[in-house]
Order: sequence, then C-alpha cells, then structure tokens
Amino acid sequence: MNRPQPNEYPAWGETYISKVDKDIFEILEEQVFSIPVLFEANKEKENFAYADGKWTLKKMLGHIIDCERIFAYRITAFARNEKQHLPGFDEDDYVSNARFSERNYEDMIEEFAALRKANLYLFRSLNEDELNRIGTASNREINVKSILFIVAGHIIHHVGVLKERYHVV
Repeated sequence: MNRPQPNEYPAWGETYISKVDKDIFEILEEQVFSIPVLFEANKEKENFAYADGKWTLKKMLGHIIDCERIFAYRITAFARNEKQHLPGFDEDDYVSNARFSERNYEDMIEEFAALRKANLYLFRSLNEDELNRIGTASNREINVKSILFIVAGHIIHHVGVLKERYHVV
C-alpha cells in the first residue's frame, strides 16, 4: 500500500506517518507481538514515570490502548462513509479519567494484543475505495489510509519515547 500523501491528512499526522518505513501490514502485525513483549519485559517499571507529571509505563500502555480504540472507530466510521464530524479527544484527560493505575498490568498487555488482533480483521478487509474515503475528526479532514498509517506510527513513536526516556529494554 502506498504511503498517504500530505494532502490526505492534517499536519499533526506527519509525526506518526513518517515513522512507517516498511509495509504497513507487516508493522501492524508485528506490533501484536512486539508491544506485549516490550511491556512484559519491563513489568518491574509499570509504575515508573521519568519525571513528575509524566505518565507511568502503565498509563502509557493505557493511552496506547485508548488510541487503538479511537483510531479503529474512526477507520470504521469513515470506511463506512460516515458524514458526521467525529470529536477530538484530549489524551491527558483520557488518561486522568481512566484509572489505569488500578488496573492489572498483565491484563492490559493482553488487552492490547486482543484489540490489535481484532482490528487487523477490519484493517485487512478494507479495499482501495474504502481506504481513500475521507471523514472529519477533530475538525480536520483525513482519509482512512492515513489513519491506518497513524495507528502503526503512533506506537512506533511511543516505543521511541519508552526507550529514550523510560529506558525500557
């Protein structure tokens, strides 16, 4: 699948889309396994935050899960030709209101893997017409293919943050 063009997504999407450097489905499928392995290998750091006011590793995982759900909903809505504008979301508010600190870390790791596996059925089912459909989220137009690339790139971005600032292995 060809990379989305800059006119197909808002400027903020470039942060994530630019990180996709190989086949999109290869990345999405690999993340089903690599992300749980990464978080499991750093279980002893689940409550670690690299600075005051920053998310813990567990909260970062919760954020990744939330975004997986939100982006999958946007993909579904726009692929089905939804004309309603979808709202944006404030990631900090979502994390603050999610009670991730009270959740079981291992359950969250499994939740991510199950969610991504389920989403892959949707992602693989999309044809060229559906991938090119455009919708509005956060008051900005974006096509389905761009959101798919953002799904993969968002996780690549956070893995980089985890390695650089959380010193995960």
